[in-house]
Amino acid sequence: MKHCVFIGAPGSGKGTQAAKLVAEKGCKHISTGDLLRGEIAKGSELGKQVKAVLDAGILVSDDLVIKLIHANADLDKNSYIFDGYPRNLVQAETLDREVLKGRPSLAIYFEIDLQKLISRLTNRRTCKDCGAIYNLVSQAPQKAGVCDKCGGTSMVHREDDKEEVIKKRMDVFTQNTQPVLEYYNRANRLMTVNAENSIELLYQQISSRL
Repeated sequence: MKHCVFIGAPGSGKGTQAAKLVAEKGCKHISTGDLLRGEIAKGSELGKQVKAVLDAGILVSDDLVIKLIHANADLDKNSYIFDGYPRNLVQAETLDREVLKGRPSLAIYFEIDLQKLISRLTNRRTCKDCGAIYNLVSQAPQKAGVCDKCGGTSMVHREDDKEEVIKKRMDVFTQNTQPVLEYYNRANRLMTVNAENSIELLYQQISSRL
């Protein structure tokens, strides 16, 4: 299978599709946030570097992210989904040059209407206990306020899922993403999917290309 880069605004369904590919195809999911937290938890020398950067309130450099990927991924043995990285053109070029190094890969863009995305995110709730994600309109828990997976009763509406915050995030995302899409399109490595389709249809489309 190809390695793939998931590109899409927050709430466009990247995490759901990544989870299905991990469960059904055996892919490995690389989220930069998870990598950062995981390396810190290990107490490794690299983790100490990451912690020092975060404690100082500084953005983690691209070089440090690449080091994290090298320390946690074997691209010759597994197929990886890169989620949340790259976020801009420089990072896309760096990922190709320093990590993928000509290995087969595909960028998948989760395209969605902004207003529909705002509606999706403002109705999103996350189980505080197990992290399961629900949507009060399209994918509500079977019993209101109770997680289907763990039975937890703490459903959180994240601060970054508030409408005014979402609009600011969308502006930043749009500005950074267009050059990335053009980069992958020029290389004939871009697949665009309609993120408003059903979870199963999206999965069929994506898995058939990988």
